[in-house]
Amino acid sequence: MLRINELKLPLDHAEADLRQAILARLGIAGADLLGFSVFKRSYDARKRSAIVLIYAIDADVRAEAAVLARLKHDAHILPAPDTGYRFVAGGEQLQGHDRNERPVVIGTGPCGLFAALILAQMGLRPLILERGKVVRERTVDTFGFWRKRELNPESNVQYGEGGAGTFSDGKLYSQIKDPKHYGRKVLTEFVKAGAPDEIMYVSKPHIGTFRLVKMVEQMRENIIALGGEYRFESKVSDIEVEGEGEQRQIRGVTLASGEHIPTRHVVLAIGHSARDTFEMLYERGVYIEAKPFSVGFRVEHPQSLIDACRFGPNAGNKILGAADYKLVHHAANGRSVYSFCMCPGGTVVAAASEPGRVVTNGMSQYSRNERNANSAIVVGITPADYPGHPLAGIALQRQLEEGAFALGGGTYDAPGQLMGDFVKGRASTAFGSVVPSFKPAVHLTDLATALPDYAIVAMREAFPAFDKQIRGYYQEDAVLTGVETRTSSPIRIKRRDDDLQSLNTRGLFPAGEGAGYAGGILSAAVDGIKVAEAVALSMAR
Repeated sequence: MLRINELKLPLDHAEADLRQAILARLGIAGADLLGFSVFKRSYDARKRSAIVLIYAIDADVRAEAAVLARLKHDAHILPAPDTGYRFVAGGEQLQGHDRNERPVVIGTGPCGLFAALILAQMGLRPLILERGKVVRERTVDTFGFWRKRELNPESNVQYGEGGAGTFSDGKLYSQIKDPKHYGRKVLTEFVKAGAPDEIMYVSKPHIGTFRLVKMVEQMRENIIALGGEYRFESKVSDIEVEGEGEQRQIRGVTLASGEHIPTRHVVLAIGHSARDTFEMLYERGVYIEAKPFSVGFRVEHPQSLIDACRFGPNAGNKILGAADYKLVHHAANGRSVYSFCMCPGGTVVAAASEPGRVVTNGMSQYSRNERNANSAIVVGITPADYPGHPLAGIALQRQLEEGAFALGGGTYDAPGQLMGDFVKGRASTAFGSVVPSFKPAVHLTDLATALPDYAIVAMREAFPAFDKQIRGYYQEDAVLTGVETRTSSPIRIKRRDDDLQSLNTRGLFPAGEGAGYAGGILSAAVDGIKVAEAVALSMAR
């Protein structure tokens, strides 16, 4: 099998054209092409009137060695890499481990889900602990909060089966380096669980909330069938660590119910919002350090505007779908302002997990056919902005979220402002053509006090500047909704590079977004695989 990269065809090419392009690129006769599959399909929309599809093709040809030798100077034609997944341990390697000791996975977001799946597939029968509810019950609680303003602190956008990624756009792409093709394993397992086959080859695959719910349920059933055990509404309130210094070793976890579960291997996949757990770990001496994150607002435009700006006359093409965007501006005060978690054809959602606080996030369904496009527009901040304590970033998040709650009227409505009014420094009093999607509601106000001054100054500069990148982006009545504070974890639970265990607590494997080692569904799932492998290797020794 050989790989052809950078094979370009017009957007609306005929199906037969792809085969002909492969033959022409390889310089072979039709009978010599035994078969082919699309490994990846992306597009180049820089020329909106002449958008080009770009393929990576895996082709099975006769006399492959001769073809590769003849085309050895073409950097885009190579032997196809082996992207299959192989377990690092299993069978005989694990026969000697204590069958009565089970690894514990804390958290059922993408990281915990894939850590549990890999452990189960290796025969290690993981015990999975989740503080929230099963995904269907969690969905009822979450929609109830949006409709009735009734927040369940243990069952919401952040907590429960599937993690924060369940109520998102379901993006399955990342910019992480992935030399072992773990991302391919993730996509393959999602397809097995019911995801559309296209996620294996489109350049920016996504699933959407409703499809993710069904897939999470199916993967749970697979893990249970392999010997895994789930316990929902089982919050870990403490950990047992014995020894001092380099001899610190985890010995078990304690649930809020008082039950103690002995174990020497804990995957900590708790997500970026488990603040009480972060505090408990710090009190127990687990090494934690502050890390950078970002804060800002959600911004809504008409999706039709973004489509037209990005795709021109090709807006609405089924292959292209709803257009997204990626923006960045380096402000005069030294701050970077950029788009984050852009959700085409989606909605802005209430993502609070603590009473008396307002947090925004973005969500899309698979169809991406809602009226508005939304994206977080955020400003990068560093521990220098919240010095003094490893958990100081959490305190800053809470401060901003409490401020947003007050600005919104103290009813879980989100504070909002029109883009033009925000840039000009005046309060908004009425919506224009853009109707906000946030539920329960958006309360118009002045967002000048919702973020630190340096962030407000940088964002006021950025919005008009973004108009140079996407003409029409600076729309006077586009809606800003605050605040976006959960872009990533404000802490890192540092781990060793060699065995992925906590820097100072053996048997504790920090993983995913909450530990500061991932950002998004795919990268979190990949990190879950890596950590599961590390656990298996540790148990096989």
